[in-house]
Amino acid sequence: MSRTNFQELLDAGVHFGHLKRKWNPNMAPYIFMERNGIHIIDLQKTVIKIDEAAAALKQIAKSGRKILFVATKKQAKQIVADIVSDVNMPYVTERWPGGMLTNFPTIRKAVKKMTSIDKMMKDKAWDNLSKREKLQITRQRAKLDKVLGSIADLTRLPAALFVVDVLKEKIAVREAQRLGIPVFAMVDTNSEPQGIDFVIPANDDASQSIQLIVNTMTAAIKEGLSERKVEREKEAAEKEAKKSAKKEDAKKSAAKKEESAPAADETPKTEEN
Repeated sequence: MSRTNFQELLDAGVHFGHLKRKWNPNMAPYIFMERNGIHIIDLQKTVIKIDEAAAALKQIAKSGRKILFVATKKQAKQIVADIVSDVNMPYVTERWPGGMLTNFPTIRKAVKKMTSIDKMMKDKAWDNLSKREKLQITRQRAKLDKVLGSIADLTRLPAALFVVDVLKEKIAVREAQRLGIPVFAMVDTNSEPQGIDFVIPANDDASQSIQLIVNTMTAAIKEGLSERKVEREKEAAEKEAKKSAKKEDAKKSAAKKEESAPAADETPKTEEN
């Protein structure tokens, strides 16, 4: 069963593309028709692409790896931040920090700097600093948190990137492509689909369209995380059962040895000459 249907996508305005004069010819396979100078996206193909992307993201989440969501455009940032935080996945909704993927160790240093400031603020030495020093450090912390706070738990490169607008996030897409990180993206009729591993042809400007698709992707991620949890609990139960079985075997073995051993008060008989 499909994760979305034609009517849901239609109601959310997912089918509205850009003006015909702004189109990217490589998006032709995903365009149904033109109406009043605006391209209309083929929603039947969008349904198929959503299912393909959701299935792949579910498997990534099930494997325990992270998916980084990128959406810095005004109408998408709050939607993505609210939805993605529920599945505990990292996201970037402010300016994309150049080199975030290709120069990941430097980004990690900045995150560690933020952590060290947090520790400093809890330390007794914090009270000995002047008001000016405290203000400078607090401002630095706020600046780091705004850009990197949502990726503080990202200790290694993400397994995939989900992008709301490939034109707006072209630097992020380029970095992911350079590192071989698969890119999932909402691709509008004015964007370049080539080089995107999982293309979701959709209106990337309307908030309802963004919300519907991001919700669908995070629902798939939740499923993956839930299945991973069940599998781990099953593995833990199996390990515990094996431990219990070993202990039981050890007890039985010890009991048998006790039964076969001579009693303590019995003395071995010796022949008298």
